[in-house]
Amino acid sequence: MTDAVFRFSSRRRDLLRAGAGLAGLYGLGALAGTAPFPQQQQQLQRRVLANGLEFIQLPSGGASVAVQLWYRVGGKDDPAGRSGFAHLFEHMMFKSTRHMANEQFDRMTEDVGGSNNAFTAEDVTAYHCVVPANHLEPVLWAEAERMSNLTVDQANFDSERAVVKEEYAQSVLSEPYGRLFHAVPGFGYQVHLYRRPVIGNIEELDAATLSDVNEFHANYYRPDNAVLIVAGAFDGARLDAAVERYFGSIARPARPIPRQQVVEPRRLRDQTHHLPSAQAPLPAALLIWQGPRADSADAAVWQVAQALLALGDSARLNETLVARDQLAQSVGFEAQLNAQAGLLVAHAVAAEGRSAAALQAPLAREVERLADEPISARELDKAKTQLLTAALVARQTPQGQAEVVGLAATLRGDAGAAAHDLAALQAVTAADVQRVVRRDVQQSARVTLLYGSGVARPSQGRRA
Repeated sequence: MTDAVFRFSSRRRDLLRAGAGLAGLYGLGALAGTAPFPQQQQQLQRRVLANGLEFIQLPSGGASVAVQLWYRVGGKDDPAGRSGFAHLFEHMMFKSTRHMANEQFDRMTEDVGGSNNAFTAEDVTAYHCVVPANHLEPVLWAEAERMSNLTVDQANFDSERAVVKEEYAQSVLSEPYGRLFHAVPGFGYQVHLYRRPVIGNIEELDAATLSDVNEFHANYYRPDNAVLIVAGAFDGARLDAAVERYFGSIARPARPIPRQQVVEPRRLRDQTHHLPSAQAPLPAALLIWQGPRADSADAAVWQVAQALLALGDSARLNETLVARDQLAQSVGFEAQLNAQAGLLVAHAVAAEGRSAAALQAPLAREVERLADEPISARELDKAKTQLLTAALVARQTPQGQAEVVGLAATLRGDAGAAAHDLAALQAVTAADVQRVVRRDVQQSARVTLLYGSGVARPSQGRRA
């Protein structure tokens, strides 16, 4: 089987699921072929309120509406010695405010047939909900209330810190490979603040004070650090008035938003690190290369490369390392492209009787084979069709439409960039894939993590 590289997110993340339903509608060949792909961005309307809030409307038909509030604060913005703060605040935003009781936001969405969720990543914290269209205005009021009047007190802080610590225990300490994937940013980045995992760690959460928490909220939960997106069935004029009424009155703080600009240098040496684990049932190997930023012109190329390597049981890593050579029992590859830097991560969990060290060369060779050997038109078309189908399916709902625009606005600095994503995927060629693999893998230094029992040896390094 093929695994996606484990990414930490909160209990409230509701991942959008994409299926293959549009493949028949559009035709598999048409999706990946050379005919120009129509721009998929519906009538995006954007304006910035006087207090700095970026507001985007995405009107469509139907009977529901999606409301998403994206804050430009993620794991990289955690204060020194306080990793996990952005993630902690994701949880606290569902607690009480001056005019709402604990969990009242859940009642305002779930009890009317809707849903809500949130997630924290390296660059953003996003809150999203879907409700019947006639419940739009109460949700807008509630989001403005959470932004401006959140109750940041000791009781809420203590309760949500306990929840986050339990989440850490379950996802990092209890999972057989939790510590391995938790270690990826720390070994993958040299100096960038992405080095700190979004979920944080127990010691730094325990050391946090209520004063720390209040300062973090004041620094980042403000209108000039947020993007409000409303997609679905609504009257544009009434929506404009409601947003101005509920959000326009929130003052823009005089203090600047704290930002630390750290440039990740090019890695010059290969490194190997041995991570012992008594709880891993089988050893594992994980390889890390530096990748481009989310706004790179090659972001779509790496999406296709990722699909060729790890999307489905017939993808290259599974076909070779699991099915044919029986070296691994699960494999994966992910291009983790953030706003300021990225990583390329391949991993394999060994088959019975295989060692972690025995996996690293075959795993690297299979990734590099994308550059060394021809990629057939059939294989490339299949990978692009899978990606385009999933992207089209996601864009059929207000929730999916808002999410792709939110990601574009926060990770790439341009909400309108989402309009070109499908055409960019369709335009990727085999030569493009080979070019980026040569540049970012073959001509770059690599970090190797060997994980499991019997791997406790000194770390090693050599110049690339």
